Amino acid sequence: MEREVARLGKGAICCGWNYCGLRLAVGFVDGSISIHDSLDSGSSSSASPSSSKWKAHASSVLNVVWAPPECGDAIACICNDGTFSLWEETGEGSKSTDTEHPTWKLCKLFESSGSPVLDLQFGVFSTSLKMVAACSDGYVKVYELLDPLEFNKWQLQAEFQNVLDSVSRFGKVSCSSASIAWNPQRGEGQQCSFVLGFSSDLPQFNSSKIWEFDEAHQRWIPVAELALPGDDSDMVHAVAWAPNIGRPFEVIAVATCKGIAIWHVLLDPESNGRPTTEKVALLPGHDGEVWQLEWDMGGMTLASTGSDGMVRLWQSNINGIWHEHASLDCSGAQS
Repeated sequence: MEREVARLGKGAICCGWNYCGLRLAVGFVDGSISIHDSLDSGSSSSASPSSSKWKAHASSVLNVVWAPPECGDAIACICNDGTFSLWEETGEGSKSTDTEHPTWKLCKLFESSGSPVLDLQFGVFSTSLKMVAACSDGYVKVYELLDPLEFNKWQLQAEFQNVLDSVSRFGKVSCSSASIAWNPQRGEGQQCSFVLGFSSDLPQFNSSKIWEFDEAHQRWIPVAELALPGDDSDMVHAVAWAPNIGRPFEVIAVATCKGIAIWHVLLDPESNGRPTTEKVALLPGHDGEVWQLEWDMGGMTLASTGSDGMVRLWQSNINGIWHEHASLDCSGAQS
C-alpha cells in the first residue's frame, strides 16, 4: 500500500532522501530549499509539514545531497549558476516554514570556476570524510574534511580529468551530466574508491571509470574501465555501486543509451592490484533515458527510474540471471 509522505509544492525540481534521519530535502526553481520530516507511523495525515524553508541560492537548485550522519544534519546544494553550497542544521529557533528565520546555516559556498558542478557525492573513511564533485569541463575535484564537526573546513585534495591517460590530450570537453558512486565498503584497509561516468561530446570522458586513491604516491589513479570496446564511447546517465554483504566481488550498475549494464569487479592477486571486470547482464532499462539508479541496503535489488515515468526493480536469480522483479508507473499502479 502506497501513501503520500510529502507534498513538495510548486516549483520543486529535485530532492534528496536522508535514510538515517528519514528526512527529505527539496530544491526549487527559485533557489529555495525545504526540509520535510518523516511521518510518524501512527499519523493519519497525508503529508508531512516542511520543518524549514529558506533561500539558498539566487537561481535554480539542480540537486540536493545529504551528508553522511557523521556530519550531523547537513546537505550539499548544487545550483545552476555553477556554485554549490554546504548547509547544516543549527538546532536554534523554532521549526517553521518562515523563510526569514531558517534553522539551517550556510557553512561554505564554493564559487563558480566557469565549469558548473554536475554531480556531487560524499564518502566516509576511517581518517576523514571526502566529497567528490564532477564538473562540466570533465574535471573531477576531490575535497577532504579531517574533522567532521567542522563542516566549513573542506580542503581541495585533488583535481584531475576523467580519462585513462595521465595527461589529457583530447582538447576542450563539454559535459551535460555526470554520475558518481562511492564504494560503500568501509572495512579496515579498504582503499578509497569511486566510479564516475560522464555524458559529454568527447567519448574518452564518457565511459565509467573506477578511481582509487594510491596511498603510496598520494594520488588518484584509474584502476578499471567499465566499458567493452564496442560501448566505450556511450554516454553514461547513471551509476550505482552495490553494498557488499559477503560477495567475493563488487557489483556496479551503469546506465547508458543501450540499457543498464551490471558489472562484476574482482580484485585479482595476479594483476598487480588492478581489478578484473566482467559485464554479466544488460537490462533493457526504460523507454527513454535512465535518470537514476539505487541499490537496496543489501545490494541485492536495483531500482531504476527514467523519462518514461516508470520505477523498475531488478534482481538476479540463484543462477545469476537478472530480470525485472517489479515495476511502478507514475500513477502508482503496480505491475
